[in-house]
Amino acid sequence: MSKGRLISFEGLDGAGKTTQMDLLERWLRARQLSYIRTREPGGTPLGIEIRRLLFQQPELALTPLAEAFLFQADRAQHFETLILPALAEGKLVVTDRCFDSSIAYQGAARGVGTARVEQLSLIATQGHVPDLTIFLDLDPQQVQQRTDLAQDQSGKRDEVSRFDRESVVFHQRLRETFLCLAQTHPERIKIVQATRSITEVQQEIILLVEQLLMKDSKIV
Repeated sequence: MSKGRLISFEGLDGAGKTTQMDLLERWLRARQLSYIRTREPGGTPLGIEIRRLLFQQPELALTPLAEAFLFQADRAQHFETLILPALAEGKLVVTDRCFDSSIAYQGAARGVGTARVEQLSLIATQGHVPDLTIFLDLDPQQVQQRTDLAQDQSGKRDEVSRFDRESVVFHQRLRETFLCLAQTHPERIKIVQATRSITEVQQEIILLVEQLLMKDSKIV
């Protein structure tokens, strides 16, 4: 690649982001493409501490605005110390959640305001947005069932956060916001139906990534 590209995975909890990122990572390695995999929050040492505050300490009773600023602090550190240097080196960066999550979660679902959160995010990312955002679309009614199953299979009960336990109405608002963002930015945000087989979802994602990489390279 002549320049780095940023790919973000978005979706409701339980939509299969981790599984599809694992498969994409395997595909990238097989083609010997230079990449890094990361996540928000938690992609840096500071981010790990912020993730703990956000996900594992409900007793803090964070206000929506305080929550929004913690996510932006994570993002500012993430971009400055990890993402932007990797992109400058021509690497592909694949991240579990990024720019659009804050707009959906804190901006819409928490009521902070989508325009306000978008402005904060642009400050944190120094004006950068993902080159490709893959939104794994899932019916909000399936969130609890899927997250419970995923946690049972992985054993990572400590990663069940207060976001997972939110109401169906909360997750419906999230989905509506993600779909609205996809309609506003169709060239960047691609909707992938998460209820199909893992292989079918993977094939569609690979096609989207190939199309992105072909803009700069003939190596795919």
